[in-house]
Amino acid sequence: MRIGTRGSDLALWQANHIKALLAEKAGIDAELVIIESSGDKDQVGSLADMGSVGAFTREIESALLKGTIDLAIHSHKDLPTESPAGLVVGAVPSRGPVRDALVMRPEAHDPEAPSLPLRRGAVVGTGSARRRCLLLAMRPDLEITDLRGNVPTRLDKLSGSHPGDWNYDAIILAEAGLVRLKIDPAPMIVEMLDAESFLPAPAQGALAVQVRAADLTDVEGPMPGALAALHNREVAQCVAAERTVLAAIPGGCNLPLGCLATLRPEGVHLKAALDRATRGLVHAEALAPDPAAAAAAVLARLVGEETP
Repeated sequence: MRIGTRGSDLALWQANHIKALLAEKAGIDAELVIIESSGDKDQVGSLADMGSVGAFTREIESALLKGTIDLAIHSHKDLPTESPAGLVVGAVPSRGPVRDALVMRPEAHDPEAPSLPLRRGAVVGTGSARRRCLLLAMRPDLEITDLRGNVPTRLDKLSGSHPGDWNYDAIILAEAGLVRLKIDPAPMIVEMLDAESFLPAPAQGALAVQVRAADLTDVEGPMPGALAALHNREVAQCVAAERTVLAAIPGGCNLPLGCLATLRPEGVHLKAALDRATRGLVHAEALAPDPAAAAAAVLARLVGEETP
């Protein structure tokens, strides 16, 4: 099988992880095909300005449709909520860490500061509208500036070792990236943010295995068995709840929306926070029997009329 992937360190880790699982669980040999996305080509413009929907997936999906690759591995949070005609998400593997990590320069660290251990007026780099809104809700004194690049590049910009003039006191990264790449940001100081209060992006830490719909239904071919070996039903339920909320609100992957679903004996527990221009940061929480019901209950609060 030919696995399509972006060429960043993290994307290659994800693709090699799936390659190893296919060999271990399904006895399938696979090779990687590296494809550069439009989001990788433009490292200067902000995601909001360039149109973030599909910025990291379009070229890979095109290769899948053309038949030059057999499956595509995406960071699930970067994947548009609707696949192009002819493509489907065939498997959602086990999920990595979901938290965000605040990585700080030592001189900006202030353990006595309220809410976040950052000195007053600190400059924090992030390209995420969600992280920007959550940060300012906690600490209105912070200055939030745009930040692009893969994980090592963003850490270089924080340390000052990357070419150009950078003036960040801290940056925010997904914990999954640091864990998967086995990066120790020392001498920078790392604070893991509680996912229950600093809600992650929908599907953060999860992977998506995208395939052609025709291959999924070909019972004579190897794809159904391969996908069954990769799929984690519990993770898929949580991701479904989070991404159902995302799909119902215009804005795509750069929407200022945080979501986290967990499974409980009673059903799916879903928390969400959405920044709305007219109402500020709105929070919602629900416990329902299934992902669709949990998402519907949360959406009623996020996008409905103001209630007492």
